[in-house]
Amino acid sequence: MALPKGRSAFLWGPRKTGKTTFLEQLFPGALRYNLLETDTFFRLSKEPHKLREELLSPARRNPPGPIIVDEVQKVPALLDEVHLLIESKKLGFVLCGSSARKLKRAGANMLGGRAWRFEMYPFTFHELGKRFDLLQALNRGLLPPHYFDEDYPRTIKAYVGDYLKEEILQEGVLRNLPAFARFLDAVPYSNGEMVNYANIGRECFVDAKTVAGYFQILVDTLLGRFLEPFRKRKKRQNITATPKFYLFDVGVAAGLAKRVIQTNRGAEFGKAFEHLIFMELCAYRSYFEKDFDMSYWRTKDGHEVDFVLNGGEVAIEVKGSESVSPVDLTGLAAFKEEFPPRRSLVVSQDPAPRLLASGIEVLPWRKFLTDLWDGVIV
Repeated sequence: MALPKGRSAFLWGPRKTGKTTFLEQLFPGALRYNLLETDTFFRLSKEPHKLREELLSPARRNPPGPIIVDEVQKVPALLDEVHLLIESKKLGFVLCGSSARKLKRAGANMLGGRAWRFEMYPFTFHELGKRFDLLQALNRGLLPPHYFDEDYPRTIKAYVGDYLKEEILQEGVLRNLPAFARFLDAVPYSNGEMVNYANIGRECFVDAKTVAGYFQILVDTLLGRFLEPFRKRKKRQNITATPKFYLFDVGVAAGLAKRVIQTNRGAEFGKAFEHLIFMELCAYRSYFEKDFDMSYWRTKDGHEVDFVLNGGEVAIEVKGSESVSPVDLTGLAAFKEEFPPRRSLVVSQDPAPRLLASGIEVLPWRKFLTDLWDGVIV
């Protein structure tokens, strides 16, 4: 996160992704306002102008680095003061929080392009390096406190129970909290699948429109994201209207589903493995500010490709198997025939890279993730 002097930015990300620690390391000695501190919250929520008065006092002139306001969504009125200080005094701010939804719903001043936008993800393969363990990542997830916690089941359970539901409740948009709790119980079983609002609604005893609203809350609070279908059409009849949905962390998905993966094989392993690869692609695209689009491809006769990047330039199929077989290639082969990509890849547990006669590349997952973060894939 390179931030020139005097420039301001929003830094968004779910709780426990490490935003505060990151900013402490990046801007040591910077002046901080943490709105999780009750005294700071009550002082500034009651009288937002005190932020301006304190920053303009002679004792605080020329603070080192930007001024950091943590959990800024808790006091939306502060953004008017920040706007004024950026314009009149050329001060720089980093405005950090877990969701912009509350600010937007309150009609808060989003600074009209005066602040860059960054997003913090859980740990990545690139960040962990030699400390990355695949089964550990799939079970514990990659939120920093969870990945290194031997008692991770309790930690994830507390995160799901105390944070996810309360975070949504604080948005102030739910009239039926029990229905939303049932929705959260249903979501992990749809994770990585095409979303069927009607089916989930029947499980939660609400209508499909309400379920669509619940999913949008998760997206707006950065707790999940949609993967839209590839819409370029040629010969085959594509299913183009239904997105897939992925939660923001594979460990949180495991915790919600009460799932423990004991070995690196089987359907549950394959599903979580695909989820992990998706989140690595998202983090890489965000951190390196790449502008490629990402989608999936599926036809009515069952051909599917997990991830299609940059308008069809790269097609990726994720398989949990240790040896890719011909049946694993049918989706990629069909896509390759219809929309010839620059690269067609199978990410798997194969021990070594292979180039098949069809032109499809088989990459071991470590090789794929290394190449991804080195900028070789896209």
